[in-house]
Amino acid sequence: MNRIPEADYRNYIPWAQRNTANQVYPLSVAEGIQPGEIYAESPAVLFWHYCGFGYISGEPSGAFLDEVWEKMKPAEGKRRLVLITHEEDVIRYFRQKDAKTSQRFEYIYPYGESRHLTLDTDRFTLRRIDKENISRIKGRIIPSFSWDSPESFLEKGFGYIAEENRNVCAVAFSSAVSHEEVDIGVETVEEYRKYGLASVLADRMCRHILASGKKPVWAHGEANTGSMNTALKCGFVRNRINVMIRRV
Repeated sequence: MNRIPEADYRNYIPWAQRNTANQVYPLSVAEGIQPGEIYAESPAVLFWHYCGFGYISGEPSGAFLDEVWEKMKPAEGKRRLVLITHEEDVIRYFRQKDAKTSQRFEYIYPYGESRHLTLDTDRFTLRRIDKENISRIKGRIIPSFSWDSPESFLEKGFGYIAEENRNVCAVAFSSAVSHEEVDIGVETVEEYRKYGLASVLADRMCRHILASGKKPVWAHGEANTGSMNTALKCGFVRNRINVMIRRV
């Protein structure tokens, strides 16, 4: 497979749009909104998002999948390639390689407005993520998970935090952005996980996304029941089950 120069990424937008597992992550790379890599060997394309998620479009040959398998090998100091797919032939190939597989649930938002969930304003303050508070956001699923710099996120993405006495308690942000969709990422500091903060922030994200003319989308791993409960509380509806493939 050949690595595609960034100047040619937009040529692969149609391939991203045809992906059967997800569109927002491949499109975010192809449209030049978020960093990532594209590899191609007709008739297949690999989109490798900055966060590590990879998506294959087209009809990959065995040789193509062999090269993807090599790229999935853990390497010190480099983000791992985690493949997400809906294609049975691809899933079967990697299971033969003894890859670790798990389910990933994908959601759509079928409503024209959010549920307007409210925050306990006597204790918490809701704020837009900006250059003053972004450095105070700590955790794993935060803007740095899927954006290569605070500046890039603040220019092309957006999000909200809930804070108490300047301590960031929870965050919701645009994990992936395309011209049509925004995938929402959330994280709550452990000691604040019983106050519904993630749901309020995610609901606020939905309002923002809908106002911009785009569609909110959501996804989580099968073990993440907290993310599932947040999605359902906000009104998301599950529409697809993909398979996540990791090399161990």
